[in-house]
Parts: sequence; structure tokens; C-alpha cells
Amino acid sequence: MRIHWPRRVFAQVLLTQVAITTGVVMLVTGLSLAPLSHQLDDQAMRQALSIAQTTAAEPGLVHHLTSTDPSPSGPVQAEAERIRRATGALYIVVMDTRGVRWSHTDTRQIGKHVSTDPSTALAGREIMQIDNGTLGRSARAKVPLRDRHGTIVGAVSVGMAYDSVRERLLGTIPGLLLYAGAALAAGVLAALAVSRRLQRSTHGLAFADISALLDEREAMLHSIREAVLALDARGRIRLLNDEAQRLLELTQDAVGRALGEVLPPGRAAEVLAGQVDGADLLTVCRGRVLIANRMPTGDGGAVVTLRDRTELELLGRELDSTHGLLDALRAQDHEHANRLHTLLGLLELGRHDAAMEFVAEVAHGQRASAEQVAERVNDPLLSALLVGKSAIAAERGASLRISPGTLLPDVVVDPRDLVTVLGNLIDNALDVASVIEVELFAEGTTAVLRVSDNGPGVAPDLREEIFTEGWSTKESPAHRGRGLGLALVRRLAERYGGAARVSARAGGGAVFTVVLPETLAVRQLTEVGEFQ
Repeated sequence: MRIHWPRRVFAQVLLTQVAITTGVVMLVTGLSLAPLSHQLDDQAMRQALSIAQTTAAEPGLVHHLTSTDPSPSGPVQAEAERIRRATGALYIVVMDTRGVRWSHTDTRQIGKHVSTDPSTALAGREIMQIDNGTLGRSARAKVPLRDRHGTIVGAVSVGMAYDSVRERLLGTIPGLLLYAGAALAAGVLAALAVSRRLQRSTHGLAFADISALLDEREAMLHSIREAVLALDARGRIRLLNDEAQRLLELTQDAVGRALGEVLPPGRAAEVLAGQVDGADLLTVCRGRVLIANRMPTGDGGAVVTLRDRTELELLGRELDSTHGLLDALRAQDHEHANRLHTLLGLLELGRHDAAMEFVAEVAHGQRASAEQVAERVNDPLLSALLVGKSAIAAERGASLRISPGTLLPDVVVDPRDLVTVLGNLIDNALDVASVIEVELFAEGTTAVLRVSDNGPGVAPDLREEIFTEGWSTKESPAHRGRGLGLALVRRLAERYGGAARVSARAGGGAVFTVVLPETLAVRQLTEVGEFQ
């Protein structure tokens, strides 16, 4: 039957860990048996050497060896057998200088020459070895036998049964295997625990499924038009898609870095870091109006989604302006009807000269106001904005004046940004003041916009706070949030390398000044000089 390798990750990891654990345990067991066998051999040889030394030290042994003949019933055989039985040795052989046995377990060997070479011991050196003899394989030791003058008169050879050494070795194997089995069982349980945790983490998926999911995730993240930013538990970026890089003006190098390192301080960084609670949070980052939603993850991190609402915000402000223009047109319609009634009355009364003078005066007043704006602000978008805001101001009972110092070239690099800045500043002033003065002028390629009003002004301690997202003293319209206008003004100014600030107006009120470098075309400077 063919065995199939499992597909699921946890099963593969379990089998791999069990195989590795089994192999390691078997290897360690084998490596442990080798030195143990050598240790037991050495222990048996040393035991034989100790018995041989003790036998050679017997005081009467030398006397009997030199004064009697080798005999199975002789004193040398009797002494050797006594020591052998007491120590459990396999044999104790006492030999003379010729290598003739004087004692042996097999009495038939007494008087015969030893089976192994005794020259080393008869030369005065002790020896230990594992060797084969007449009684089989044994651990043996040989020592010289000396008289009281130190003369070698023979040697003593002692052997320990090698079967006993093997039995001791085999006797240790069950215990060693028991420990190995316990270690293997612990390893298998640990592998099972790891595999179960891995199963929960991978939801029982196979490696191919995980690879496919990763590919699909990458394709999805980089194809959607919504910015996705993933953070770890320490607030470091661990993933961002192409849209997130575009909206936040980041590069792929931002992955692995903290938010504070790649984003300027402010509300945007606080929203992304989770310091501001709520859903669909509005924030301004690098001149863009973004909607952020943050979802925590199980590991303490979070996934943040961002939607670009810059164009929608601009459309909302244009809608506000359109509503204002409609109100102004509606009021002008009433005013125009009143003028027509007045003109009709003059004609019915026969006062034709007065009627002609009335029509000329009205036409000249409207034309003079529009021409004054067009002469000083030659960009059509900016001049149209000022004319429209003048009509809205008149409808609200306020006055919008163009400062005598206003003069702006007719070529602006991106007039939409200037329209956004100027429109926000005028709208804010119309909400709190009755007199608004607008001044626009150029300093080289830098455009300076200044809007002053006679409203309540801005307290010194609030002059920085009013430029933060969400700060507002007015209720939000239904179609968009409040507290973004001034924040957007400052972000646009900072994008150009400029600044936005507020100061006090002489006589009461506030003066908002926005400096936008590199917003005017260089080729217009000569024309401006000629115009002046």
C-alpha cells in the first residue's frame, strides 16, 4: 500500500518532528552504548589487575614457587584457588620465569606452558588486555612476581570472565532504553503540542493553500484603490500597499519603522496609531483629506484603511459656494425685480431722463466692481471666486473689499490650490465678521494671500490649535465634517514649503496670512514689472 505524505501544515510538521526526535534519541542511545562498553571493559581489566597485584603480594607465594614443584595439589595451586574463589575471578595463573603454569582452574594445565606470551610481565611490566585464552575470551592482567630482593621469579595472570562484562552491558540496555523511550515520548508530546498550536494558527491549511493565499493577498492589496496599512504591537509598519504609499507619500523602506519616524507629528499620526477613537475619522496628511478606520488584530497590532476624500472635500466646499451663489442670485433676482418695478414706474410717470440715468448708474456700478477685481487678480478662477464671494457677502449684509495692494500675475502654477486656500479663509471670515478685506500679491515666485476681518479675533493661546483637524466652533453640515478648512490650508502651505499663520487685526479681528512659495510662473515676472 502506498503511503501518502500529508498535505496539511500541522501534520507535516508533526511527522517531521517525530522523525527528528526518534532519530536523535536513537543516535544518542547508540553513542551512549559505545563509551559504556569501553568503560565496562576498562573496569574489568582494572579489577583483574588489582587481583593480580594482591596475589603477587602474598608473602608465602614466592617461597612456595621457588621451593616446590608445580602440582595440582601443591601450595601454589591452593593459594591461587583460594584467592580466585574469594574474588570471583575466572582464573588465577601463577607461572615461573619459563612461563610454566603452577596454578590453573583446569588442573590439567598445571605444568604446561601458558598459551599467551608472558614476556612483558616477566620483563617487569604490568599489562591489561582483552584476549582469548584456554578458557575463552577474558579481561586479563599480568604482573611480575618478585622475591624480597626484587628479583623476578615469575608472574601472576588473572582473568575476568568476559561474559560477565557483556551481561553487565546488556543489563544496562533496558534502563537506557527506558530513558530513551521517556525522552522520545516527551519529544512526541511536545511535537504534538506544537503541531496543534500550528494547526490553530494556520487553520488547518496546506502549504500550497498558504502560498496561494499569500499570492492572492499581495495581488488584492496592490490592486485595490483603498490604502491599507498594517501595524504590529509596537506601532511599527509591517505592511503597506501601493495606495498607502501614494496617499502618505511613503516608500517601501518605511516597512519595519515606527509611525513617528515616517509621518510628521499631528492628528494623522495619532489617528493611525490608535490614539483617537472612532470610525470614519477625518484627518489631513500631506495636503490630503483622508478618512481612516482602524481595526485591531489578535497579536496587538492593527490594520488601518484610508480613503482619499480630498476631491470630495473640495466638491463639498464648492457645493457650499454654489449654495451661497444660489442664495445670492435669488436675492439679486428680487433686487432686479425691484429695479424693474422702479424703472417701470419712472416710465409710466413720463420721467424718461430719470429712467435712463437710473439704468446707467446700476450697470456702471456692477461693471466697475467686476472690472476692479479682474484688473488686480488676472487669474480667471481667483477673480471669479472673489466676484462670487462678494455677491454672497452682500446677500449676508457683509462687505468684501479688495485691498489696494492686491496685484497677482495672471499665470498661477496650480490655481486650484489658491482657490482652496482663499475660499476657506473667506468662508471662515463670513461666518464671524461683517467686513472682510482680501489682499493678494506676489514676492518673486511666491504668492502671499491675506484675509482680514473685523470679527472677534483669535485668542493667542488658540492661534496654533485652530489649524488642527477637527477644531471648529460651528456645527458640521450634513454632507461633510467641520474642522478641516484651516487644517487643509496649513497642509497646502506646508506642501509648497510655506506657512499659514494668524495674527490680531488693528482695531479688533483677525488677519490670516498664507505664504505659498513657487506657485507663480517665473516667466510672468517681467510681465508683472511691465504691468506695474
